[in-house]
Parts: sequence; structure tokens; C-alpha cells
Amino acid sequence: MGGSAPRRDRRPPVETTSFVDRRAELAEGRELLARARLVTLTGPGGVGKTRLAGRITARVARAFPDGVHVVHLSGLHDPALVPVAAADALGLHDHSAQPPLDALVAQVRERRLLLVVDNCEHLLGACTDLAAALLRGTTGVRVLATSRHRLGLTEEHLLEVRPLPVPDPDGDPSGAGPGPALALFADRAAAVVPGFRLTPANRPAVARLCRRLDGLPLAIELAAVRMRVLSVEQLLERLDDRYRLLSAGSPAVLPRHRTLRAAVDWSHDLCTGPEQLVWARLSVLAGGFDLETAEAVCADGERIRSYDVMEAVAGLVDKSVLCREPGPDGVRYRLLDTLRHYGLEHLRELPGDEPATRRRQRDWMQRRAAACEKAWFGPGQREIVARLHADQDNLRAALAFGLDEPTTPDDALAALRLAGTLWFYWHACGAPREGRYWLDRALDAAPEPTPERARALWVAGLLAGCPEDLTRGRRRAEEARTLARRLGDEAEAAHAEYVLGVILLFSDDLPAALAHFRAGVARGRVPGQHLSLAGLDRVELACALGFLGEADQAIAVSEETRRLCERHGEEWVLSYVHRMLALAHTVKKDHRRAERHAREALRLKLAVHDVTGIGLTLDLLAQIAGRDGAHDRAAVLLGGADRVWADVDRDRWGSAALGATRRGTETRCREALGTAAYERSYEEGAALGLTGIVGYALDEQRREPHGPGQRPTAERGHPGVRLTRRETQVAELVAEGLANQQIADRLVIARRTAEGHVERILSKLGFSNRSQIASWITARR
Repeated sequence: MGGSAPRRDRRPPVETTSFVDRRAELAEGRELLARARLVTLTGPGGVGKTRLAGRITARVARAFPDGVHVVHLSGLHDPALVPVAAADALGLHDHSAQPPLDALVAQVRERRLLLVVDNCEHLLGACTDLAAALLRGTTGVRVLATSRHRLGLTEEHLLEVRPLPVPDPDGDPSGAGPGPALALFADRAAAVVPGFRLTPANRPAVARLCRRLDGLPLAIELAAVRMRVLSVEQLLERLDDRYRLLSAGSPAVLPRHRTLRAAVDWSHDLCTGPEQLVWARLSVLAGGFDLETAEAVCADGERIRSYDVMEAVAGLVDKSVLCREPGPDGVRYRLLDTLRHYGLEHLRELPGDEPATRRRQRDWMQRRAAACEKAWFGPGQREIVARLHADQDNLRAALAFGLDEPTTPDDALAALRLAGTLWFYWHACGAPREGRYWLDRALDAAPEPTPERARALWVAGLLAGCPEDLTRGRRRAEEARTLARRLGDEAEAAHAEYVLGVILLFSDDLPAALAHFRAGVARGRVPGQHLSLAGLDRVELACALGFLGEADQAIAVSEETRRLCERHGEEWVLSYVHRMLALAHTVKKDHRRAERHAREALRLKLAVHDVTGIGLTLDLLAQIAGRDGAHDRAAVLLGGADRVWADVDRDRWGSAALGATRRGTETRCREALGTAAYERSYEEGAALGLTGIVGYALDEQRREPHGPGQRPTAERGHPGVRLTRRETQVAELVAEGLANQQIADRLVIARRTAEGHVERILSKLGFSNRSQIASWITARR
């Protein structure tokens, strides 16, 4: 009954270069968001809409108790996935059969949050539908969009993001400051020519150059990079030559989009031949990518080899064509959206190169997914989750290539293979809805009786995690079992059997589920069966035994599975093993041992950000606390658990067993505390958020049972310790669940500085982990 989710990257887009003064727009944006529920930043490409949105959200974040969440759309091209991407950004893991947009609105109906929808112009209709549904179906959700075009809703307020003002080149240089355009140029030029600064001598030429570039920040940055080899005067002269070429001798002023085109064309002309070809081929990559991916996609063994790609990437970074940014396993790169579209135009001018490049990208994603699947039952699960989530846009592009416009009969089959290989990502990483979307499309596109189809069928059945979809899921799994047996594939047949057992558990047919998993475990692991699924066979057997009161047998099965996980350094299945041990010891009324196992389960689930598992374990900890007499603590845990479940499925998948356990704990606590005291404690837990409630649940201080109205003592750190103002800011951001890089982005400081603040906070308070900081902040509030 597992399912986990990685930490989503919901922060504003990373700033890769300096942010220039936008005080007026910042103030106007804040004022508009204070009175309007939909604000759209509009303006031409390269003007800085995304950067401005990030700055605005940093200044208004405190006004939104449920946070600021960013939907990055530049790498997304399927309108059907817009609400899925929004749910992902919000940390929601919907298992229902509702349409994605309806489910999203239902889950955020009572929340106060800001949703930033970045780069809407190529998905305008879907973004308009998203905004309209949120505005009309909620009262506390506000939307900040960036787009080259307005969304067109009556509730929409527009903020035009204009190019940077440029001073008169012939004006008095001793007057006011240089202005944002000149300051931006100087900053970027100093990055490539140490010691460069604006002087009375060069200021007129810089002003003329920035004016020629219409004050567009991206165009200014691309030009400034050329200061490595040219003077300002030479830059201006060569840019004028480029303008004359574009305008075919016309004296008319070029429109802004042609201004940017001229700057990009100019940067392209200054690239070497291999750099130009690598730029074009990299344009098929949606979102960020690492060097290994760049080499696999760009190197064809003829015109471009792997070592050529590495040199070209270094050159493109030097020329500000590629942005360099930190990734989960090292350096990653990104093409700005404007430059990616430009590269794609050039790729399409090369006969046959686009489909060949996209096929290399698809095959590389398949190899990466297969390697991750092979390594999944082992010590690197956190890294695998982070890597695949970082590659999410490229996985989507690879799947879409074989389904949107297949160019060979094998393309649809390749998409089916990739969708099936990613079973552990869809299931274990909290992406069931998106997994079902791709699997359904691929199964329709490739109906032939292949091993790939057998796998895709049971994976689709596994993702049917809601009552409305269980019948369809059972049919999928039965079809998978039949096809696998027909093909002589024992492993896929065993996988389908596991799914059928899970559906029996979800359907609350516990005796049948017990018999099913007993038979599967007795049969043993068949050749080729994935160790994770073999381990989960035992987890589900222990679960059925525990719910049916067979505690000793559940413990024996769980201990055997624990040894298997520990031998392989595995954590995800192990977290469920500890939860099963906690459940079994609860049945035996050994509450102290049950709590110890439940806490260990919660620690492991937090490590891989298993939201569903966190909800299940909080329910169990509340049950343990209630039966142990700590009714106030149980009420707090129930409030936190319900808040976590609201991100997954308020009805706990419709499971009668899970629902009965939760209702029994609530009834016991209400009777012991009284309705008013119970509801106060419940609301306290509901207000903590995921990180806060986990920190509360993991508080290691032993508590005596509490009587009615008594409050548990939260861990408060060493008495008399005082944090500095900046440390307090950092601690509050830690309590919001932000990682060090996100804290650095929010406070506009270096990542190392943020890391140093967190370490000092831990040291001062005598804490060992971030969850304790979150709990401490919550107690102070």
C-alpha cells in the first residue's frame, strides 16, 4: 500500500544573472496582488517577466499561509498536463477518478495560497481554464501569470513589463545614476572583463548600445558577453551591421522582437560550427539537463562526438547561451526559452536532424529510466527520485515523441516501453495521475501483444488507487497476467499478481487478500521479478495479517522483510516494514514498541518525502497515542494527518479499514478531552503543515499520558538561546519546508551562506535535524 513523492521544486525560477532595478514594477505588482486574484505580467520575450515574478512573490509570500507555488511551463507542450503540472507544483497527489482540474480545485478549495504560472503563451487556452477554475471554485487562491499574451479573463489585471529605460547617450554623465540598463550591462561585462566599470568616457557608447538593444535585458546580457573580445564601440558597430542586414537597408526602426532576434542572431554567428549544431540539438531538451544527457542527445558519432559536445557546452556557457545551475547530482544546464525556440528553428532547417535528435533523446531517457529501475531496490533511492524529477520535462518529451507524431512503427512501442519502465516513479513518487495518462495513451497506440504491453497493463492497474477505478484496474491487471502467461513471462505475471492482491486490500476483502499474498510469498521470487515488488508482497501480507489480528505472524513476516531491505540498503519498502511492525505491536497493545517502529517509519518516509506513507503513519501514531492515554497529542496528530491526507485523498482511498481506525481514534479522544479541547488540539495539528507535524511527531522527549485539557510540551531548544534576526528568518523558512537553495533564493543570499545559517541554528539550539527546527518555530508561534 505504498506510494511516495519526492520534494517538488516549487520555488521561483533560479536567477542566473543579476536582477536590475524594477522598483516601480515591484511595487505595482505587490499592490495588484493585494486587491486582485489574477495578475498577469505581460511583455516581449527577453524582457524579464519570470525574474520579476520571482521577486514579487518573495515580497508577498508572508501573505499566503499555504505558500507560494510555481508551475514551470516552458518545458511542457501538452495542454492536458497543465492541471497535472499545477497539482505537482502544489504537492498534491490525487488518486481520484475526477477530471484533473476538478480534483485540483477540490483539494485547494479551503486554502490561501499564491500559484505562479510561468510561461503561459504556448498553452494559453489550458492556462486560462486553470485560472478560471481556481478563481471561480476557490476564495483564497490567487494566480500570478507570466505570458507574452493576456489570458483574457474579466478578472485579469495586467502589469506590462517594459524594457529597461536607457538614459540619453548625449546627456550629462554627472547627473543621476547610470540607470538599470547601463548597470546591467556593466555588471555582465565585469563578469567577463574583470575591472570593467562605467566611466564618463565609455558611458555614451554603452548608452547608445543599450538604446540600440531597446533596453531588453536578455539582449543586453548577450551583447555584454562579447566584451571578452570586443570594445563597446566595436560592439555597437557590429550590431549596427546586423540591424542593417535584418532590415534589408530600411531606415525604419526595428520592432522589439526583431531587436532581440538581431541580438540572438549575432550571438549565433559568433559561435563555432560545433557550438551552433549543439545549440540546435540541445533545443529538443525540455527543462534542464546534465552533460551526460547533452552528450547522448547531441553526439551522432559523425559530425559531433562526445568530446565535441563537452567543448561546445563550455563555449555556450561562456557566451551566455546556456545557463549553468545546480542539480541533484551535479551541474545542470538550461537553455532560456527564447534561445531554445531559436535553436529549434535551426534544427528544423537540417534535413532529418530533428527526428534523429529526438530519437536519441528518447533512447537516452529509456536507458536512464532502466538504470534507475535496476538500482531502485538499493541505497540510492533518494538520488534516483531527485534525478528523475529533475528530468521530468525530458521524460515527458520522450514519451510524447512516440505518441504525438510517430515517424516509425516502433515509436509507439518505445513510448509504451518507457511508460512501463517508469512504474516505480509513477507509483513510488506520487505521480499516479500522470502515469495513468501516459500509459493509457501508449496502450491505445500500441495494441499488439508484446511484453511491453503486459508490463504497461499491470502498471496501469497498480495506479488505479481509488474506489471508482478499482474495477478497471482489476481488469487491466488480469489482462496483464493472461498476456504474460501467454508470452511465458513469469516475472510480469508475478507483478500482475501483486497488483491483483493490492486491489483486494483496497477493496477491503481482507481474507481474500491474505490468501492471495500467502500464496505469492510461499511461491517465492520468480526469475526477473523486481525485488521491490517481491518485498512489497511480504509487506502486504503483513498488512492483511495485522488488520485481521494475526500480530505474531505479521511480526515474523515483517522481520524477515526488514532483513532483506537492510541487506540491500533499501529505505522505501523498509519504511513500510516498520509501519507494519508498528501496526502489529499495536494489535498486541505494546504501545511503546509500536511507537518506536512508527517513528522509524516516519523518519524514513520523510527522507524520501513519501507523503502518502507519512499520512498513514501519522494515523497510526495518533491511534497509538490515543490508546496510551495521550489524547491531546493524538488529537494534534489527527489534525496534522488529515491535513497531509488532504493532499492525497481525503477519504483515505475509500478504505473501510483505514477509515474505521481513524474514526475510532477521534471518538476516543473527543470523549476523553471534550469537544472544545479536542477541536483546539486538532486545529493546532492541522495548522502545522507537513514538516511541522512530522517534527512534532518525531519529538524525542518522552511524554507522560495527558489528562483532559493538558498540553504536551514542545521541544524548545536550550533555554536562553537567542537567534539573530537573519537566523530567525532562515529558521522560519526551514519550518516552511524550504531547502537551502530555496532559502538562498528567497533571501537573495548565496547557498553557502544559507547552509551556514542552518548549521549555526542547529548548533545554537542543540538540534540534529531540520524537523526539530520546524517544531521549535511552531511552538514559538
